[in-house]
Amino acid sequence: MRIARFSIDGNVAFGAVEGDGNTGSGDLVLDIIKGIPYTDFELSGTKVPLSKVRLLPPVLPNKVVGIGRNYAEHAAELGNEVPDVPVAFFKPTTSVTGPGDAIEYPSFSSELHHEAELAVVIGRMCREVPRERVKDVIFGYTCANDVTARDVQRREKQWARAKGFDTSCPLGPWVETDLDPSDLAIQCTVNGQQRQLGRTSDMVRSIEDLIVHVSEAMTLLPGDVILTGTPAGVGPLNVGDEVAVTIEGIGTLTNKVVKRG
Repeated sequence: MRIARFSIDGNVAFGAVEGDGNTGSGDLVLDIIKGIPYTDFELSGTKVPLSKVRLLPPVLPNKVVGIGRNYAEHAAELGNEVPDVPVAFFKPTTSVTGPGDAIEYPSFSSELHHEAELAVVIGRMCREVPRERVKDVIFGYTCANDVTARDVQRREKQWARAKGFDTSCPLGPWVETDLDPSDLAIQCTVNGQQRQLGRTSDMVRSIEDLIVHVSEAMTLLPGDVILTGTPAGVGPLNVGDEVAVTIEGIGTLTNKVVKRG
């Protein structure tokens, strides 16, 4: 099931996406969900065309935990070794933005990069999750763009500003709850030109590894997001560019880069 979060007439709701296609076009409709989707829920039967609503970030996470250098070719393209243990970092909630929203080019950077990623959405409160229970705590999967101020990342070493600035974490267009994430194609295009193309099967560490590792240290809450790393091909974004992240079985997340005003 595809679960979207949207606004219509000043109201915010969740809805189940119905219809063919996975890019947010055509005859897709939303069946409004009663309540929140992390527990047992009912569909209201009230349906609205997707074209009549504004899609929002599909979740409002308490935290976004990113994983660095989880694809060997990406680590190599930036001159890094694959780390012995997963490298985790945070992106604050203020970095989260939705499909169609602008990515604001930060004033303190002159080298902005795209990073297409599969995002895992947590569905229940959990801590110290055993490997055999990982699937029980996953709500679903969505597209993410771990937008990074690469020059700041190099200069400051620590990644808080480089990866945590406002609008640096586009998510969407919705959460797919019924998906095998083990071997999905991930693509990033800029102005229609392909930049990244990889598969989740190329991850150094699996989703199970990552959730076990992260949950050893912290409690994960419903709606929290784990970014699983980016394949090779990261590159520059400029003001005016349109960047799109497409993941097989989920859909396409599109955002435009604008000057921070």
